[in-house]
Amino acid sequence: MKRDEKIFDLIRQEKERQMHGIELIASENFVSEQVLEAMGSVMTNKYAEGYPGKRYYGGCQIVDQSEQVAIDRACQLFGATFANVQPHSGAQANMAVFQAVMNAGDTFMGLDLSHGGHLSHGSPVNASGILYKPVAYHVNKETGMVDYDEMEKIALECKPKLIVAGASAYSRDWDYARMRAIADQVGAILMADVSHPAGLIARGLLNDPLKYCHIITTTTHKTLRGPRGGMILMREDFADPQGRTTPKGEVKMMSALINSAVFPGVQGGPLEHVIASKAVAFGEALSDEYMAYIQQVKKNASVMAQAFIDKGYYIISGGTDNHSMLIDLRSKFPEVTGKMVENTLVLADITVNKNMVPFDSRSPFLTSGLRIGTPAITTRGLKEDKMPMIVELIDDVISAIDPAVKTAPEAKINAVRAEVNKLMSDYPLFAW
Repeated sequence: MKRDEKIFDLIRQEKERQMHGIELIASENFVSEQVLEAMGSVMTNKYAEGYPGKRYYGGCQIVDQSEQVAIDRACQLFGATFANVQPHSGAQANMAVFQAVMNAGDTFMGLDLSHGGHLSHGSPVNASGILYKPVAYHVNKETGMVDYDEMEKIALECKPKLIVAGASAYSRDWDYARMRAIADQVGAILMADVSHPAGLIARGLLNDPLKYCHIITTTTHKTLRGPRGGMILMREDFADPQGRTTPKGEVKMMSALINSAVFPGVQGGPLEHVIASKAVAFGEALSDEYMAYIQQVKKNASVMAQAFIDKGYYIISGGTDNHSMLIDLRSKFPEVTGKMVENTLVLADITVNKNMVPFDSRSPFLTSGLRIGTPAITTRGLKEDKMPMIVELIDDVISAIDPAVKTAPEAKINAVRAEVNKLMSDYPLFAW
C-alpha cells in the first residue's frame, strides 16, 4: 500500500515543532519511546468489550493480561484497591462517576470554570452541566485560594449528592480533609479529579486524596507522562448511595457501578493499545528515575513562579504548590490580553495557553491570564537554572506587544525565537 506522505509529513512537522520550541502548556508532556511504542502496537487490532476475564469477544487472553498489569500498577502507584483503566479521557472518567453516583437532575458541586475549574465539573456547555444540576464554589478574591468556608455554606444550602475537588488552573494543594468533613455533613460523595497533579500525588509530593475521597479520577498524561486517557481509582469500596440492588436483592457496590458506568454506560470497547501504553507509563512512574523527574517538575515550577513575581507579574494565590501557575497579566500589562500573548509567543516558538483568571474582566475568548506548567520542559531535561532565562524570554515578548496591533514587532519575535531554538537544541524530547 502506498505510504501516506501527506500525513507523515505533517507528523514530521509536528515533531520538529515540539523539538524546536519551549512547551509550557500545563496539561502537555512528552512520552518515552516505550510508551509511544506500546500505543502504536498491534494491541489496537483487538476488540475487547468488557473487563479482564469477562469479555464479550473471544481472543482476549493476551489483552486481559495487559489490562490487568495496568490495573495492578495503577493500584500500586496510588495505594488504591480498585482501578478502572478504560476511560478514553478524564472527561469520560468524570462522566462515568457522575452516572454511577447520581441520577439525572441531581445537584453536585464543583469549582467555577472561570475560577480555575474544568468543563466537566459543571459547565453549562458540557454534559455534566446539561444532565445534572451544578452549583459552583469559588476562590477567595483576596487570597486566590479555594474558599472552603463558602463551599461549606453552599453545601449546607444546596445539599449536593456529589462534591468535586480538582481544577484545571489552580496552583495550590487541596484540603481534602476539610472537604470530606463538608461532604459528610450533607451526606455527599467526595470525588477528586487529580488530572493535573496526579504524578505529584502518586509520589507523595502533595496531599493524598484517597485518604479522604471516596473516588478519584485522573488523566494518564499531564504529570503522569503517559498516553492520553483517563482512569478511576478507589481505596475502599462502598455501597451504592442510591440504594440500588441486584435482582437478588443485594446492595450494589460502587466498584461494580463504576465498571458498568464506564462500559457500557458511557463508552464501548476499550482502547487496548492505549491501556498497554498506560501500563508502561505506570511502571515508569514507579521508578526512582520518575521520582527524580517529578521532584524536578515541582522545583522548576516554584523557581519559575518566583521569577515571574520578580518581574512584576501577579501569580494567582501568590505562588504554586504543584507543576503550574496562573498569571494575571493585568498586574503588569493591563491592556494586553491572554490571547495576544498566546498568539505572539507561539510565533517565538514558546507555547502557552491563554486562561481566564478569577474575577476576570474579559471573555474566555480573550482572557486576562496565562496558564503555564513545567512537566514538558522538565521531561526534556531543563532544570531550575534555566527557569529565569525562560521567564526573561517570555517577558521580552510580552513587553514588546503593541495592544493596537495585538502582537510584537517581527524583529523581536525572530530574535527571541532564535534564542529559544538555540536553547532547546541541546535537549532531546525525552531526557529521562
